[in-house]
Amino acid sequence: MAAKKPNFLIIVADDLGFSDTTPYGSQDIETPNLQRLADEGLRMTGFHTAASCSPTRAMLLSGTDSHIAGLGCMAENDKPGYEGYLNYRVAALPEILQDSGYFTLMSGKWHLGLKKELSPHARGFTKVLSSLPGAGNHYNHEPQLYDLPEKPTAIFKGDGIWMENDKFINGSQDLPKDFYSSNTFTEYFLKFLDKRTEEQNEQPFFGYLAFTAPHWPLQAPPELVEKYRGKYDDGPVALRDIRLTSLIEKGLVPPDVEAAPLHTLGTKPWDDLTDEECMRSARTMEVYAAMVDLIDTNVGRVLKYLEETRELDNTFIAFMSDNGAEGQLLEALPILAGYTLDDILKKHYDNSLENIGNHNSFVWYGPQWAGAATAPSRGAKSHTTEGGIHCPCIVRYPPVLQESGVISDAFTTVMDILPTVLDLAGVKHPGILFRGREVVPIRGKSWLPLLQNPMSKTLQIYQPTDIVGWEQLGIAAVRVGNWKALFMPPPKGPGRWELYNLSNDLGEIHDLAEKEPEKLKEMLAHYETYFHETGVFDSYHDPRGDEAEAEASRSKQEEDV
Repeated sequence: MAAKKPNFLIIVADDLGFSDTTPYGSQDIETPNLQRLADEGLRMTGFHTAASCSPTRAMLLSGTDSHIAGLGCMAENDKPGYEGYLNYRVAALPEILQDSGYFTLMSGKWHLGLKKELSPHARGFTKVLSSLPGAGNHYNHEPQLYDLPEKPTAIFKGDGIWMENDKFINGSQDLPKDFYSSNTFTEYFLKFLDKRTEEQNEQPFFGYLAFTAPHWPLQAPPELVEKYRGKYDDGPVALRDIRLTSLIEKGLVPPDVEAAPLHTLGTKPWDDLTDEECMRSARTMEVYAAMVDLIDTNVGRVLKYLEETRELDNTFIAFMSDNGAEGQLLEALPILAGYTLDDILKKHYDNSLENIGNHNSFVWYGPQWAGAATAPSRGAKSHTTEGGIHCPCIVRYPPVLQESGVISDAFTTVMDILPTVLDLAGVKHPGILFRGREVVPIRGKSWLPLLQNPMSKTLQIYQPTDIVGWEQLGIAAVRVGNWKALFMPPPKGPGRWELYNLSNDLGEIHDLAEKEPEKLKEMLAHYETYFHETGVFDSYHDPRGDEAEAEASRSKQEEDV
């Protein structure tokens, strides 16, 4: 085993909040296995993703911006970079490693294409158990998908949701009867590792374990929910304050940090809720906590297996969330097959207080609990404020990371994982030609210098002139160094460009747009660069403001492409 190239294990939690685990400040949710990873590895406090699920996954597996890789928006469009799936303009990480002699395996959420030719197996994973859409019932209970007229496509009937290797399987017949997402994904992942052929066992592996928890619907085993009974009776503001204090004590945010106001999105304050409303809200958070707890348990199962097979210390492990905590229902319509949510809940689900968290309940916890988890940052998932894109990431790899229990505040992005993995594997990116097709270069940066010198207070992966941008449905941002310009259309924001210096304003509270007009102008020029380099096209709204200029720019982009 010691003579092998390194193994790689990327674990992704779905909509996990920044402070939802003990390494990142939670004192309420038990996550001892993630704490172990942090104690033996590196915690990043400057790690950034896209503002929502599939764009982040596209960036993770391509090493480039989501607008280039096919997920410029979560919905399909007819523009290059907006295909709605991981396009073939990129060389996917599992494809590259597969061609370099790696055994590649994946279990969990894909969200990067719904057809066989767009599936995980088609993009380089040898062994696969995958749910193709962006969300699903954690007990595999999808009555709304099996109670449809003939008109909708097969995917909404359940026949095209699940794949094992290169075959579609029937979710109601071919999956374990005791299915629970986090448990079952881990069981298949470990089975794929344990049942390797003799030849595969000689190969290093690249594993991608993509949980669907703690994404809504919030569901967890009742006995585990009971463990958290009563822990959240004081409400989200109290939880936010406790988490923020813990973040400061752990050295994860500065002691003088000024936190953004609690993310509420127009909901009633906790003190204005009725007793019944408080009980229902607290119960959803109890279920959420149980889901995070169970993610940790399954991470522990994988660590135990790697220890028993003596592969743990030769395995680069990265654990991350795909975006900020979920405070709304951005993805509800696609997974619910076009029916109104209210109709589906009434017909198929029991959301009574005593049933919340069970297989036939369908609940979410709302913006205030999400805001408690994103503090001190502003906003939540789907926002390009820090609350939507500033996420936890833990790395463990003893052969290179000589210091353990280290915290780094260096700015990093999810695009960096691909070049980091290739660096450690000694594999070069294919350049502009791969498997007979033209592919784009990567935009991410390797973390190898940071892993080799994690105690450095000055080492930066991104240089002060590097431009990193975000955009989705007109919600946009651009960052250069510690400066960040931000555009949030109503109702998420004021509908104009804002300017922040993140070196002393992590909460994005003090808008400097009027005080620093020249800096804002400079940042908007940087956004223009990002806009053109990545092929951003958004008919919903152009945050640059000049629609005539935008239309001319779009025409030019189409010609260039």
